[in-house]
Amino acid sequence: MRWTSLVAIYFLFWSFSVFLVLPFGVRTTHEAEGEYVPGQAESAPHVFDARRIAIRVTIVATILWALFVANYEFGWVTPKMLDLFGRLD
Repeated sequence: MRWTSLVAIYFLFWSFSVFLVLPFGVRTTHEAEGEYVPGQAESAPHVFDARRIAIRVTIVATILWALFVANYEFGWVTPKMLDLFGRLD
């Protein structure tokens, strides 16, 4: 696989990992016992730390991407293994 393909696939894994990581570790203003800002939604995070989220996303994306590349190289799971309806025969 070319290095440009690896970078593009990593970017996709990183983008999808954002949605996996965002819900974890978030505290609302009510949970943090803080004061609401007028117009603030009750479900909004009390403090949004983009750096911490980016680090978490990078760790998760790197692990998933490394598993993907290892599977590509070693062939642990192939499309034929996932063919439940016998279309690839």
